[in-house]
Amino acid sequence: MMVISTLIEALAQILHMVINIYIWVVIISALITWVRPDPYNPIVQVLRRLTEPVYAFIRRYVPTVIGGVDLAPIIIIIGLQFLDLFAVKLLFNLVNAL
Repeated sequence: MMVISTLIEALAQILHMVINIYIWVVIISALITWVRPDPYNPIVQVLRRLTEPVYAFIRRYVPTVIGGVDLAPIIIIIGLQFLDLFAVKLLFNLVNAL
């Protein structure tokens, strides 16, 4: 039982880290759009490849442009925070129950 609980705890920690890293990717991507970056810059291309599929998914179901401001990054960050608080805490509670 101890091995399973340690495995679940490790997975919860990794999930927490991945969510936090992606939140920072979304924030940096949103900030970069304010300064007209070179589209051929490799960093800009990586950020775009990491965020555009998620932005497109959100934009498909929710109108995100309000007053010329795109709210997709904010919606994604709120969703990721909810996932972090809910799923990771649920996994840690599962570990404590084992």
